[in-house]
Amino acid sequence: MFSLVNKVAIVTGASSGIGRATAILFAEQGARVVIAARRQAELDTLAGEIAEAGGEALALAGDVRDEAYARALVELAVKKFGGLDIAFNNAGIVGNAGSVPDMALESWRETLDTNLTSAFLGAKYQVPAMIDRGGGSLIFTSTFVGHTVGFPGMAAYAASKAGLIGLTQVLAAEYGAKGVRVNALLPGGTDTPASITNAPGAGPEVLAFVEGLHALKRIAKPEEIARSALYLASEASAFTTGAALLADGGVSINRT
Repeated sequence: MFSLVNKVAIVTGASSGIGRATAILFAEQGARVVIAARRQAELDTLAGEIAEAGGEALALAGDVRDEAYARALVELAVKKFGGLDIAFNNAGIVGNAGSVPDMALESWRETLDTNLTSAFLGAKYQVPAMIDRGGGSLIFTSTFVGHTVGFPGMAAYAASKAGLIGLTQVLAAEYGAKGVRVNALLPGGTDTPASITNAPGAGPEVLAFVEGLHALKRIAKPEEIARSALYLASEASAFTTGAALLADGGVSINRT
């Protein structure tokens, strides 16, 4: 039910963290994967690891804010692998934290463009390719921040990620009849290079604080979030669309 044999997937933000773990898992389940991020060397390393494990992956580096790059990723999937069935639009940034009155417009735009506009650009080319295949699964990485919790100083991040949920719902309504399912995945704290727990100068007290916010009293491994992405990509979620799926370790409901 979780098999991705004969499926073709794009994974953005694949050079590290959740994207990297998801690309590996998709390939293990049989998908041929186009991996995307800004760093070519890291992508090449990942593609090599997937190939050594018996999978197939093509790496193309670029900026997800660039429309030409969004188009090129889909064209690569179609030309080399025959089409597109799955897209995990995972690339994103936290951006500069700060209050709205003190935030530079440039910082606001960078976060919105990286997290939200990139998703629009991805969908613009991914959806038609999926329709050509008779349907597919489109996934966006959102977050609980701005959905169930408001963190001070994170206005741009929250707005961009909440916007993904609105985009998810509209696309799901527009293209469900054509077989395209669209869902948002909302991770909780996860042990990735971009996590606040791994920021320069972050001591064990930061990790302990973040872990304590969660009902499970720990943060996720990237591989755990990847398994939720696999659920949304696979036939296991065949009747799931327009959803904001929390995989947040209970941070949204925890008050202890």
